[in-house]
Order: sequence, then structure tokens, then C-alpha cells
Amino acid sequence: MTDAQETAADTTLRTPGGDPPADVDSAPIPLLEPREGIPPVVADNDALAGVVAAFAAGTGPVAVDAERASGYRYGQRAYLVQLRREGAGSTLIDPVGCPDLSSLGEAIGDAEWVLHAATQDLPCLREIGMTPSRLFDTELAGRLAGFARVGLGAMVENVLGYALEKGHSAVDWSTRPLPDPWLRYAALDVELLVDLRDALEEELDRQGKLEWARQEFDAIASAPPAPPRKDPWRRTSGMHKVRRRRQMAVVRELWTARDVIAQRRDVSPGKVLGDAAIVEAALNMPPNAQALAALPGFGHRMSRKQLEQWQTAVDRARAIPDNELPQPGQPLTGPPPPRAWADKDPVAAARLSAARTAVSALAERLTMPQENLIAPDTVRRLCWEPPKSPTAEAVAEVLTAHGARVWQVEQVTPALVKALTEATA
Repeated sequence: MTDAQETAADTTLRTPGGDPPADVDSAPIPLLEPREGIPPVVADNDALAGVVAAFAAGTGPVAVDAERASGYRYGQRAYLVQLRREGAGSTLIDPVGCPDLSSLGEAIGDAEWVLHAATQDLPCLREIGMTPSRLFDTELAGRLAGFARVGLGAMVENVLGYALEKGHSAVDWSTRPLPDPWLRYAALDVELLVDLRDALEEELDRQGKLEWARQEFDAIASAPPAPPRKDPWRRTSGMHKVRRRRQMAVVRELWTARDVIAQRRDVSPGKVLGDAAIVEAALNMPPNAQALAALPGFGHRMSRKQLEQWQTAVDRARAIPDNELPQPGQPLTGPPPPRAWADKDPVAAARLSAARTAVSALAERLTMPQENLIAPDTVRRLCWEPPKSPTAEAVAEVLTAHGARVWQVEQVTPALVKALTEATA
């Protein structure tokens, strides 16, 4: 009997689909407590050794989740890891007390890991020694299956008929000790994850998309860690207002100074200095700390010492030689923005319009988001530099070179060949 069925023995799984079944009149069943209660938080190596042994002896897929302290702490480290496996039950692990979970990762390394929105959790899990060899992503499965809402709560409700507790996803998970309501919420996140996986696998198989999903999951599991972002200061909110190179230098210097302080204090950079304040300083170029204090984001409750450290960053930007100022915009590594195509290359713009229409129509027929059918950037690159002869083989080769999976190539190639051919006729 599955976890869900044991939680309410007289209730069967709902039929998978985009909406609750029409024949279900009652509201979703509230899932208020983990079956075995809230597990104790594992925070030392002795307790961790017991968990490793239990999960190594367990069977079947492993439900995995992680909680971060985004908006409160610097970086994206995990502050709680939740797991559940048949024969082992659920466990909650504190990565602060147990910063190395490589032994646990090895114990379940051959099992399939079930995660919801895997790409969000894998980086922080990798930092503590946990990397799956294969996985099942319930959010991505929901997208491929055509669900309108793919959040965990919505999926559990629509597919399994249970209502998960809400309200603790954005709390400060670095808090110690963690309150029981938060721990209950965290344990419930993995309570039915394997049940959800099984139901979604059945639905994907029914739709003929199971192999597609497996290719997507394999691509996620085998993807290397993302490289550090180049010039991350350029992503400052409101950056579109900053047009002069000297102003860009102010943004860069303030962003860098803020990042150093945030990392040293282990707090979110936004709690040190807001993006809006950085942009205001760049646009106004204050000559001294008194002028800086008059700008939004700097005057209220900011000490003289703090004002002087930010003014020092502005002064550094003022002193940079003209030939060393940042360039307006990052070097393009691909096609220009689509809005510029009509002026730069009207023929390419026509190709892109035809290709987008074809992809949109195909995605609608397959009941999935366009971006999951084929990456928009891949379509742009194909249309900007198409093969001399848009044969199926040539188009497939371009798509594959840009990372499209086999199933994606098989599905979109005929439509893209037709679009490219008609657009250039």
C-alpha cells in the first residue's frame, strides 16, 4: 500500500490530468501530519550514520527536497534536507550540523531521486556531497504532461487529491532551532513525492511522452555545474536606466562592495543595500557622502561610516580612466535581440516568425509549453544562421549541436524545415 493510500485508506489516487476530476465533489483531503510524525532533526555524525544505514537498506526511489534561506542569507546553501524512502521512512537533516552528506549521497547513489523542480535544489545538494546518477523531476513531468499548474501543492492536489500545508516556503530556514510547524511543512513536502512520481509516470506513459521525460531527466542529471556568471553586476534590477559608461562603473563598484560585505556578514545582498539605491547613486553621481545621503535608499538609518564606504565606491568609479570603463552591454555570443531582426536582417526575421508560429502550433497539439518542446534560444540561433539547404538532416544537426534532445529533434524538425523553406521561398 502506498504512502498516500495509508494516509487515507478509503481514498484512491485521483486520475492524473490538468484539473481535478469532474466526478469528485469533495474538497481535497488536508494532509496535516506526516504518517510517522515529525522526524527528529539529524544534526550530528552519529545520527547521520544511522540515517545512512537506513536509507541504504531502503528500497525504491528516494524523495529528496532542500530548503534554502534565499532573501536572508548570502548564497544558496541548503539549511535543511528532507528525504523519504520505502523501508526508511522520512528524515530531516541539518546541513549546518552535518555539512558533508557525501556518505548519504553514496548510499542512495544508485537509486532514482525524485525531486520537484530539480534544477533549483541540485546546486545546493551538490555543495554538501549529494549528486544523483538518475532522477525524476515531478515539476518537469507535469509540464510535459500538460498540467496548467505545476507547483508541488497544485500537483499533489490535482493528481493525488491531497492539500499540502502552505505558508512556510519563504521563511528563514537558517533559523535555529527550527520551529515544529516549519519542520512539519518540510516533512510533508516529501511525504507523497514518490506517489506523485508514480502517477505522473503513468500519465506520461498514457500520453506517449514517458521516453521524452526520461531524456529530459537524464539531461538534468548529467549536466555539469553552471559556470560562474560573467559580470553579475549587470543583472542589478533597474540597470536598463543606466546608459552612460561612467554610471555603469558606479553600479559595478557599489555592487562589488555590497557583495563583499554581504558575504562577510552572511546576509542577502539586498539586506545590505538595495538595487534601487545602487541605481540612484549611478544616475546621480553624488560628489560626497552628504549628497549621497540625500538619495533614496541611503539616508534612512544609515550611519556616517556606512555612507562613507558607499561614497568611496562611487569615488573609485569616478577615478577609473575612460579606456577602462565597462562597455554598454555584454558581448553578444549569439543572435541579436529579436526586436532588432527586422532592421538587421528582414529575411531572418521572417524565418523566425514562421518558426515561432510552427513551434507554437506543435506545442499546443502536444499540450506542453513551447520552451519545453524546444529552447527558444535554439530556434533563434537556427533562424539567424540557418543551414544553406534546410533539409531535415541539416536542421536536425543544428538543433543537436545546440543541445536539443533526441525527442525534441524528432518532434520539431519537420515543422521547422517547413517553416524555413516557406519563409525563404
